[in-house]
Amino acid sequence: MARVVLQNLVKDFAGVKHKTVRAVNDINLNISDREFMVLVGPSGCGKSTSLRMIAGLEEVTSGKIYIDDRVVNDVLPKDRDIAMVFQNYALYPHMNVYDNMAFGLKLMKLPKAEIQKRVGEAAQILNIEELLDRKPKALSGGQQQRVAVGRAIVRNPKVFLFDEPLSNLDAKMRGSMRKELSKLHLRLDSTMIYVTHDQVEAMTMGDRITVMDEGLIMQTADPLTLYNSPENMFVAGFIGSPPMNFFHGILESDGGDLFFRENSAGDSPIRLKLTDKLARSAGSHSGKEIVFGIRPENINDVVNGSGTGGQSTITARLEVSETMGSETHLHLHSGGHSFIARIEAGKRYHVNEMVTVKFNLEHGHLFDPVSKDVLKSSA
Repeated sequence: MARVVLQNLVKDFAGVKHKTVRAVNDINLNISDREFMVLVGPSGCGKSTSLRMIAGLEEVTSGKIYIDDRVVNDVLPKDRDIAMVFQNYALYPHMNVYDNMAFGLKLMKLPKAEIQKRVGEAAQILNIEELLDRKPKALSGGQQQRVAVGRAIVRNPKVFLFDEPLSNLDAKMRGSMRKELSKLHLRLDSTMIYVTHDQVEAMTMGDRITVMDEGLIMQTADPLTLYNSPENMFVAGFIGSPPMNFFHGILESDGGDLFFRENSAGDSPIRLKLTDKLARSAGSHSGKEIVFGIRPENINDVVNGSGTGGQSTITARLEVSETMGSETHLHLHSGGHSFIARIEAGKRYHVNEMVTVKFNLEHGHLFDPVSKDVLKSSA
């Protein structure tokens, strides 16, 4: 297996009227040996372009790519010792499953016995031994994806690259294939780089996750760190479903305590007393504009919660109630903001009903409205 390092990596494309479009903007990333790294972000963020540069399918504008301490910028894709699984499977329709999986090995002029051994082992790992005589048109989407993965496995590469491989599958099959790919990583003990726009895939599969936006790396961390300690508003809003709620307002000092008051044209703006931890992170922002963030599961209805809690409790109007089975999402509107509370199932509320909810401020975050970065406690 191998370590992959991206050093000051840049990719420019020619745009309209000879203007340059920067798809990847000077990124640096170290992917450890045997790590499952996920690149996640919205369409156009540069994640697939980064993967294609690692594979050698896109030319690097500047910067360096190392695979196992070897600079591979000018190395042909076939000589990089990588294997890539594409979104559209890219199977040869006129070949059966065995020949699709064996094709690359035949080009490498491996002995027939070695080819049979590798294809057989990969088919057993993926549980597709009974499909080897079928052609792709006789396979389901999930089966075709297994064949595409098998074609990569037989090469015994240093690095596996996955470019949104599950996006063409239905929701149930995606869930099943996520589990299978995670088990495959453990079984092969290999380095894998996986690109997706689906943050659920990222959270459930990655050892670490790199969140990208507009060609930049916004944060790289393990899933729980990304979720609990986002470094900026983009990561906080992108990771998590439903996403983090954001309230724009101002910090006010009152009697030695610090309060957040939302910007609102209404008569009853949200006003919350900050915890000591949040107050320390606020630093010198007292009296200044601020963004307060909190995840839906940290806003609880008082009926099912633990009491009113005074200065962390508000009343808001219900706009929509979504019953999800084990939980309910309440879409609420305060003086100046719409937000979501994720509560336990069982209690039913009606549209336009006033609902009292409690904010668990121990899990709140403060962000600078200009830089969008989280404010961190100095203590």
